[in-house]
Amino acid sequence: MIHYGLPTLYVLFVWWFSTGAVLYLNNLPKRTYKWSVLGGTLVMLGSLYGLYAASQSQTVLAAYVSFTCGLLAWAWTQLTFYTGVITGPRKTACPPGCSGPRHLWHAAETCLYHEASAALLGVAVCFATLNGTNHIGSWTYTVIWLMHASAKVNAVLGVRNLNDHFFPEHLRYLSSFLRKKPMNLLFPVSITVSTAFAAALVHKAVEMQHSPFEALALTFSIVILTLGIIEHWFLVLPIPAEALWNWSVRAKKVIVKPEPVRLPEIVDMTKSAPARLRVVASRGDI
Repeated sequence: MIHYGLPTLYVLFVWWFSTGAVLYLNNLPKRTYKWSVLGGTLVMLGSLYGLYAASQSQTVLAAYVSFTCGLLAWAWTQLTFYTGVITGPRKTACPPGCSGPRHLWHAAETCLYHEASAALLGVAVCFATLNGTNHIGSWTYTVIWLMHASAKVNAVLGVRNLNDHFFPEHLRYLSSFLRKKPMNLLFPVSITVSTAFAAALVHKAVEMQHSPFEALALTFSIVILTLGIIEHWFLVLPIPAEALWNWSVRAKKVIVKPEPVRLPEIVDMTKSAPARLRVVASRGDI
């Protein structure tokens, strides 16, 4: 049981914490972004080296290192997107009345460069583990990438819970590309295909004897894929799933513009009164 229970808890924690950490950094003041991206890039480069080093071994430690490095590599793509460093050619809201294929293309333009960078990094991740025997990191990156892409397309087509309040201020225009609907036609397909793959992995894990490394590899793949499926369900079910990461948006500073204060008009008593007032005053009417 230790080969399945502990890695499951580890995946749950790292998934929850890494997601929240990226959201937290992206809601800090923009002056901090260059340091966040610089630090994230160093971590990403370190994760590529970690993937290469761990790929040469099938120990329990190598399995954990490979999974963690694959997840950290993916986190870099999210950090660079939500800081606005790598997004797409379109940086404005969706035009009024836009729908159909035109709407999908406009939505794709908002993240075109981001998706290209994610694909290139995916190639680098796979290349780092290509000649090794430990491919957990490349599996992890690929599963997260595919499930994340599916979730984004579903959000553009229409889902119940958009959770667009997590967008930092400079990406608020992305909300205009999302549609609020109970469900869309792609959603059942996404759930069915991913659930079928998860069920096949579970069957393989249960029906066959595995070494500790193989058990970890299957567990990491099953849990990260299952989390992707759960995230899809979070899009359509009346569940306040965003509460899991509300702590991450506390860095967002709400600036309240003060109302202008109207001071009472001060009358300069040194000035002489108008002629009419002096005349009336001289008659004793005041």
